Order: sequence, then C-alpha cells, then structure tokens
Amino acid sequence: MSTAQPSPNPDAAAPAVRRNAWFNRQRLASLVVWIAFACYVIPLAIAQPQFISFYNIISILMLISVYALIGFGEGVVVLSGGIDLSVGSIVGLAGVVAAVILTGHSGVGWCLIAIAGGVFAGVLIGVFNGIAVALLNIPSFVATLGTLSIALGIGYVFSAGQQISIDNDPFLNISINAYFGIPIPIYIMFIVFLLLWLVLAKTRFGRYIYAVGGNIQAAFVAGLPIRRVLISAFVISGGLSGLAGVLLAAQITAGIASTGSGYELTAIAAPVIGGISLAGGRGSIAGALFGVILLGTIDNGLTILNVSPFYQHIIRGFIIILAVLLDTIASRRKLV
Repeated sequence: MSTAQPSPNPDAAAPAVRRNAWFNRQRLASLVVWIAFACYVIPLAIAQPQFISFYNIISILMLISVYALIGFGEGVVVLSGGIDLSVGSIVGLAGVVAAVILTGHSGVGWCLIAIAGGVFAGVLIGVFNGIAVALLNIPSFVATLGTLSIALGIGYVFSAGQQISIDNDPFLNISINAYFGIPIPIYIMFIVFLLLWLVLAKTRFGRYIYAVGGNIQAAFVAGLPIRRVLISAFVISGGLSGLAGVLLAAQITAGIASTGSGYELTAIAAPVIGGISLAGGRGSIAGALFGVILLGTIDNGLTILNVSPFYQHIIRGFIIILAVLLDTIASRRKLV
C-alpha cells in the first residue's frame, strides 16, 4: 500500500525565501560597513599610532557623547517609522534655557534646576512633535521641519540673539570632571544607551515601537496604542536632545541658540549607518551607537591626517549616501 507524499507548496515556501533573501542582504550590508570601517581604522592606526592611544580614544568618545544622545533619540523615532528633524534646534534651545536659568545663580541646586530645565524644554518640543504626528496626522518630516524653526526661534528669543555665558562651577564641572580618566559625559552616554537597549529589547513598549514601525496597519488591527507609542518616541527624542544640549552648553561654557544647527544630519545618519532601517521596525539601538562611533572615528582620523574641514564635509556626505544605499539594498523585497 503506497502513501501519497504531499507535494511542496511553492506559495508557502515563497515567504521563507523572501525572508532569507532579506536577511542575507541585511547581513551583507552590515558586513560592508564593518569591512569599510576596518579598512579605514587599521591602516590609520599603523600609520599614526597615536590614533589608538587611550587619550585619543577618550577624545573620540567625548566628541561623540553629544551626538550619541541625539542619535539614540533619533534611532527610537526611526524605529517607530518616523523622523525627527528638530533635534539640532532642541540642542541649542536646551543650552539657552540652562544658561538663562543659571544667570546670576551659583551652587549645585541651581545646576540641577538648569539641567532639568534644559531636558524639560526638549520634552515639550517632543510632545508637540508627537501630537502633530500622532493626533493631527502630519507627516513627521513636515512636522519636525516646522519645529526645527520654532525651537530655533524660541532659542533666539530667550537669548536675544546673543550667547549667554555660564559661570556656574558645578554645571561646568559636568564636562571637566573625570573618574578613572573618563569624563562624565561618556558615562552618561553609555548609561543612556544601556537603559534604552533594555527598554527596546526587554519591555512591552519596545515591542510596540518595533511593531508600529514595522507595520502600522497590522499594529492598528492588533489594537496597539499607536498614538501613545508615537508620542512617546518623540518625547524620548526631545528629552535626549535636551540632555545633549545641556552637556554641550557645559562644554562650551555658554548657551547659544544656533549651536546645534546641522546636528540633525548626523543624528539621522548614525542610526542608518548602524543598521536601523529608515523604513522603520528593523535594527537595534546598538546600531545607533556604532554609527556615531564610526562617524566620530572618521572625523578624528581625518583631523589627525590634517584633512581640510571642507573635504571632511564632502566625505561625510558620501558616507550618508552610502548608508542610505545600503539600507535600501537591505530593505528591498523584490528578488533579483
């Protein structure tokens, strides 16, 4: 007696094939980035041994600490399927708010109030962005482009178009004090990274971020709180940009409304370079950290090689284009 063998179902196998193809493309794109990074770092380390010295590594980490905080927040927004162009203006606004609070005041208490004020300013802009996107259904690109100008304008109004010097010692010590040779902003950067990684990888909210960014229609059908998730993502981005603005103000000892202009480009580029898809729902916050380290390492290496800042801008632009190209390749669904 013979038993009939079920014939393979090509339609059932097709989704698996597409998933494997996408997985392979994503791995290939990530591998290209790592190889390019190694091809840059290894020869430079051989030619310029000071490039891998402890002092220079700390300098790189200190340089990227502000960019990393902005990139982490931007990474959360991109994972949720949006984009936040207002982060640079929030950095400047937060620094101005902190400087205004500290004017004529000294002591640790006012330092803490200034930090809270700068972060709160970022959170308020984040709430505004979230409401515009989640409740008013304005595309995130348009909404945050508007708040980019709004936050910058508020910063100019608060500062009367001038830089506001800061002479509060506890506040300035945030960028000066170091423990075991490592400045405080670097500790803050890694603490924020660890907290965000735990939230995104281990909590329900993290799963919601990926679900909304991966397929918002499916998330709606599943009954997920889409509006709250989107608003929360922008609040996180705004708050971290505010914190970055506070740290930057401590480093430059002043609040300047325009100090964060252009930071949004690095904030968007870093997560994409690190493997977070612009389409949303794919990637890890660790990718944002890797992306900002890569960009900071490249900038530092080019400076050591005495490359003109003008050429550095050109190189950074090509890196951003390459990152988006690799993201497009990794996200492409059609088999070729």
